[in-house]
Amino acid sequence: MNTPRTAEEVLREVAMKGDRRVKVAITDIDGVLRGKYIHLEKLRSALDGGFGFCDVVFGWDSADVCYDNSAFTGWHTGYPDAQVRLDPGTFRRIPWEDGVPFMLGDFEESDGGPLAVCPRKLLRRVLAKAEAMGYSAKVGMEFEWFNFRETPESLHAKHFARPTPITPGMFGYSVLRSSQNSEYFRDLMELTADFRVPLEGLHTETGPGVFEAAIMVDDALEAADRAVLFKSSAKEIAYRHGVMASFMAKWNAQLPGCSGHMHQSLWANDRNAFFEAGAEHRMSPVFRSYLAGQMKLLPEFTAFFAPTINSYKRLVDGMWAPTRVTWGVENRTVALRVIPGSNKSTRLETRVPGSDVNPYIAVATAIAAGLYGIEHGLDLPEGPIKGNGYEAPATVLPRNLDQATTALERSTIARELFGDRFVDHYVASRRWEWRQYCLAVTDYELQRYFEII
Repeated sequence: MNTPRTAEEVLREVAMKGDRRVKVAITDIDGVLRGKYIHLEKLRSALDGGFGFCDVVFGWDSADVCYDNSAFTGWHTGYPDAQVRLDPGTFRRIPWEDGVPFMLGDFEESDGGPLAVCPRKLLRRVLAKAEAMGYSAKVGMEFEWFNFRETPESLHAKHFARPTPITPGMFGYSVLRSSQNSEYFRDLMELTADFRVPLEGLHTETGPGVFEAAIMVDDALEAADRAVLFKSSAKEIAYRHGVMASFMAKWNAQLPGCSGHMHQSLWANDRNAFFEAGAEHRMSPVFRSYLAGQMKLLPEFTAFFAPTINSYKRLVDGMWAPTRVTWGVENRTVALRVIPGSNKSTRLETRVPGSDVNPYIAVATAIAAGLYGIEHGLDLPEGPIKGNGYEAPATVLPRNLDQATTALERSTIARELFGDRFVDHYVASRRWEWRQYCLAVTDYELQRYFEII
């Protein structure tokens, strides 16, 4: 049977299969999947008129500690329900949960309009603007992540210190290491495909127990859905193999961090708007302006691509992550990598995001910045960078979440593109993260100061 695309088709499918429960989910501001199981009868009313979901999911951090600086919700509002509208187009079945039906939802205002702080709605608004400009966007995301021979219980018992990777040493693209974990590899490829999150490729990266997956390219909203679902799916599948999967940007200072690179292209009338056969690097004027938009706005928008304290531990020279506002052609030391190809494959890879991103926010940010460049006819700066991008005389990206959040808060363009309510809420959530970090006494401080000072 074809995948249901309407509420009526979903109800017909679950009735035919005799399903009695459905799993539904949304993402919070950090990109964490939050959800619940609902009864079939509840599904009927939810598909008809939506259902309530406590808005505390936008009022607390990733550890469920409530913000004290959020205007959107808090003790001052009483944490009421917000309205969730299920998207029948996201219907799929979870193969490792006996095929239980699953759907994603969007948050709405009580009048049916988009909830300003909902990440998936943010992406929808950006894509609507692209459509009004005559474009559709295609995106493919890829993630690196580390895998450990741990359980949640064992890791908490060791206070998250010295987790045991599933393989030792530095061995990227290793057929030996993948063979050692062939059943896990098989399930990652096959179960995610059955879950409508097809992987284009899967391999080991350089580092103990680290993998990289490239998710198949699709329209931008579907690509972001797949990215969100892949991160959660990989964790759930890992549990089945006695493995803990971590998408933390960098868990060990001596090892490279984990990327969340985004490949993008704009399309018009079934033609790749980035491709021009006779142009330098096969880059059309549209592509050049799109890239120029991202370059202009990258310093202001870094907090969207690097959302946690830990994100900035990855963005260091010589560790396969960019540190400056640079572009290049097939150059993996720059922030924005142009990949010349055919009409089908010419694209931009935005390399700043780590694996800890909220995919909806990251994809929305990249496309919105690119569209801004097209709208304003921005010229691409001199380039491309050849050789080592870490040595380029270019603007340095914000060095920590505090710097990045300040740049975002001051950005008039961010407010123009995403709205004050979203920017203010996001800024407040990042300010909270920074404050919690500043209050923490770390292992580094204990080892450095406890005895000597």
